Amino acid sequence: MSINSQVLLFEELGNRKVCADFSGGHLSSDGGLLLLRSIDHSLGLSRLLSQCFRDRRDERWVEHSLPQLIAQRVLGLAAGYEDLNDHNRLRLDPLMATAVGKDDPLGRDRVCAQDRGKPLAGASTLNRLELGTERDEGHYHKIHAQFDRIRDLLIGLGVRTLDKKSAEVVIDVDATDDPIHGGQQGRFYHGYYGNYCYLPLYMFIGSVPIWAELRTSDGDASRGVTEALEIIIPQIRRRCPRAKIILRADSGFCREEILSWCENQREKVYYCVGLARNARLEKELETTLYDARIRACLVGGATRGFRDFQYQTKKSWSCSRRVIGKAEVVRGGKNNPRFVVTNLPEEGFNATPTQRFDAQHCYEDFYCARGDMENRIKEQQLDLFADRTSTGCLGSNQLRLWFSTFAYFLVERLRAIGLKGTQLSKATAGTIRVRLFKVAASITVTTRRVYIQLASSFPMKEVFEKAQRQLAEFTASSG
Repeated sequence: MSINSQVLLFEELGNRKVCADFSGGHLSSDGGLLLLRSIDHSLGLSRLLSQCFRDRRDERWVEHSLPQLIAQRVLGLAAGYEDLNDHNRLRLDPLMATAVGKDDPLGRDRVCAQDRGKPLAGASTLNRLELGTERDEGHYHKIHAQFDRIRDLLIGLGVRTLDKKSAEVVIDVDATDDPIHGGQQGRFYHGYYGNYCYLPLYMFIGSVPIWAELRTSDGDASRGVTEALEIIIPQIRRRCPRAKIILRADSGFCREEILSWCENQREKVYYCVGLARNARLEKELETTLYDARIRACLVGGATRGFRDFQYQTKKSWSCSRRVIGKAEVVRGGKNNPRFVVTNLPEEGFNATPTQRFDAQHCYEDFYCARGDMENRIKEQQLDLFADRTSTGCLGSNQLRLWFSTFAYFLVERLRAIGLKGTQLSKATAGTIRVRLFKVAASITVTTRRVYIQLASSFPMKEVFEKAQRQLAEFTASSG
């Protein structure tokens, strides 16, 4: 017990006194950062992301390199530190310093006396990293993001996760609201969501994000989709030359521009997109819905039937297209008709079951699976703080959205590679953080090593050890 440490007394435990002080040494509550460091190192994410910035700082006076700043921000989000202010305390953590690659994880060799013992960057330094994109000149803002390169890096990392022999790649597209609580640039009121918000556009392949674009909410949810696909699809084709590419989205993306773009590609892009119901569509489904009502009366409960038919709008569509109608009667006897439009062949592809894309299977098994993407968006917003777009400028808020997306990408890769075959293989990012990342650790730094002692009573010890082994094997195989 340190002589200078004040002893804190608590209620006795039987005949024993309970006392505490702050003489425990260098401790951290984020032992799981070691796993994040491992996956970050294997993928080279922080290093590659740093190459998407221009750094005009004088190297003679730089104590926090660009890869270290980016790693600190991205790993901090993954570990649950959503605000820059959190880093004023986090900068003391030697385990975080180890994770971001600091040679001096205790901060003993800092130039300024007031910074010694603080190995990491504070909030103001990280703030300049984010705001530099909006202030291209000046003494304090010398780091500038190159948005096109960041966008391409996210796509490239996502596409790299695909098996080169993939027969099919499904791109899920969706938009969501990102509420605004101030006077940020690009502030508009959205009638559907009932608040002032941004309207970010997301695209995923499975659980892997490949597109995250922050947009104002004064336009259609589908805007920018074809432009994004023109960038994404060539990279997918280079990676998976034999794959059938399918676009899947809800009715907010059922626009002639998107459908005709898919149909007119030299190598066809398939789509399965929700279609808003109207009187003509419901008329086409009338007989099927009548049969469903009869079955509902006979057996009770909800029933459904499906019908395949050709349909063309009176003005907006350039041609007739295949539409699948779901005639559903829910509990209580209420009709619930739903529709999708698709150019998927009813007979399926050569390597797929012949019934895979018939009316029922295409709707129930394929189209409805897009709901998993909504869970991924919720996971990113709730667990990786994608909605913390509170700076005054749209560009810096876009940068924050990308930082969150890269943090999610790290956790997703940790889940897919390191946690494969464990009880956390399907856990959300929030659950992984609480159960795996938040483990007490003691750090001892010597000349030859950084020795980290994790809590002996950690309940997820076996999962942690297995994740470390699997990440090491992945690094060796990809190295």
